[in-house]
Amino acid sequence: MEFKDLEYFIAIAEEKNLSHAAARLYVTQPALSAFVQRLEKQYGLTLFNRVKRQYQLTYAGECYLKFARDILSQSEQLDLEMKKFQLEQAGRLRVGMPSFRNTYVMPKVLPEFHRIYPDVRIDLIEKSSRFLDTDLQNGQLDLAFFNVFNQENNLIYETIEEDAMYAVVQPGVRTSVLQKTVEEKGLFYAGDPCSGDSCFIGGNIATNAGGNRAVKYGTTRHQVYSIEVVTPTGKIVNLGARLKKQSTGYCMDQLIIGSEGTLGIITKATVKLLPKPEYMMDLLAVYYDRTPAINTVGKILKAGITPTCVEFMDNATIKSVEKYLNTNLQESDKGNYLIVEVEGINEDDLDEKAMKLDEICTEMGAVAVLVADHDSIWRARKNYSEAIRTESPYLSKEDIVMPIDLEPELLAELLRLADKYNLEARIVSHAGDGNIHFNVLKRPDEDLEEWHKRVDANQQEVYSFIYAHGGRLSGEHGIGYKRKPLMEQFTNPDELEMMRAIKRALDPNNIMNPGKVFDVD
Repeated sequence: MEFKDLEYFIAIAEEKNLSHAAARLYVTQPALSAFVQRLEKQYGLTLFNRVKRQYQLTYAGECYLKFARDILSQSEQLDLEMKKFQLEQAGRLRVGMPSFRNTYVMPKVLPEFHRIYPDVRIDLIEKSSRFLDTDLQNGQLDLAFFNVFNQENNLIYETIEEDAMYAVVQPGVRTSVLQKTVEEKGLFYAGDPCSGDSCFIGGNIATNAGGNRAVKYGTTRHQVYSIEVVTPTGKIVNLGARLKKQSTGYCMDQLIIGSEGTLGIITKATVKLLPKPEYMMDLLAVYYDRTPAINTVGKILKAGITPTCVEFMDNATIKSVEKYLNTNLQESDKGNYLIVEVEGINEDDLDEKAMKLDEICTEMGAVAVLVADHDSIWRARKNYSEAIRTESPYLSKEDIVMPIDLEPELLAELLRLADKYNLEARIVSHAGDGNIHFNVLKRPDEDLEEWHKRVDANQQEVYSFIYAHGGRLSGEHGIGYKRKPLMEQFTNPDELEMMRAIKRALDPNNIMNPGKVFDVD
């Protein structure tokens, strides 16, 4: 990525028209069109929605625009610091680009940089480019000195051990690429965030990403043996070990995992691999009403079937996805979806599980139970966030989580409060692990200030309810900036003080993602 790329992107975003942007930049319109295609292909994201001749930013595009503006606004200071550093360390740095103004530095030079310039504030982007699309809590958007992992300065795989079933990877590995690579070897990486095509292993670990398979395989932290970390004091340490169990002091690797870049930079990880499941099936149960769909989840789990995924989509979201993808989904006219993926040891085992699931879902009120088209149903599920973003530029995303047996009560409370505050809601859930994404859209005719007031009032009641019932405000998206005030309001003060004590001890100068998750003082 060159600096002119950022300038090109900003011009297109501001002008909303290629010909106007081309005139502003003194370049040709085909050159800008080719640039947009190259950029979107590079990141695997849709940055613009094309409506006739208008280029409208998607949510990913809005995040990239903020990134581009931040980089340009701070480039001069970055230029001076990096030029000074590079001159003093000539021949010892691995850099990704020749331009001083656009220098991407590998994490392992950060200790040297910090020792030489201890007073330089370092706001670190640990998640590589993941924040362009999937950093939903503004956890990594501020930066002064930064590092980006890309193909030019990143060793994708150091080791894939097929017999021992593990891989050693650097943080810039795209999650979907890791999955596909090990599957070609008959293996399976169980971590599966919905943003897998655009997120990276480093970001998954930093945020303890969840996703669809958590009901069976757990979240990202359950897929990691060990990590290499650059600490805030400039040391490189290896935490964890490739062991099935251990009870040897504090579990420091698990402390770093999910800390959102506030305690260290993950520069390498050893991840667990499993044998690739040979037999899998996706079932789709359709319900007229949302409540019986969610009530079905507990019945499935208690039936002795261990599903890989149990996902819920309400009908309003289904219709939004159909419009966004310009497609027709199975039985979408009949109501709300419960998507259940199961694995079996053979076809007979799979058929037996499917029959049992059919019985349970029908008994709980499903009007249709059918084998889903795998590619179609998961494409729909994984594109819901982009779909609802096209409905409204103003959107409040909740990532709340409850004990699974209390998920029906949570859904009832969400529906009651949406009615009380007259909110337009889209509900999607990792129903098998209790994680509900409650998305509130601003209607075109609503006053923005008044809408914010109702959203805030709804949040207070929702969070009071979930904390009273053993839930938490984030199941997988994390805290970042966006949920920091609510984190400090609803977290037990003693627990919060323990977190602050850990932050002060490991990062005494508060240089690692300062101001994220909670305030130290």
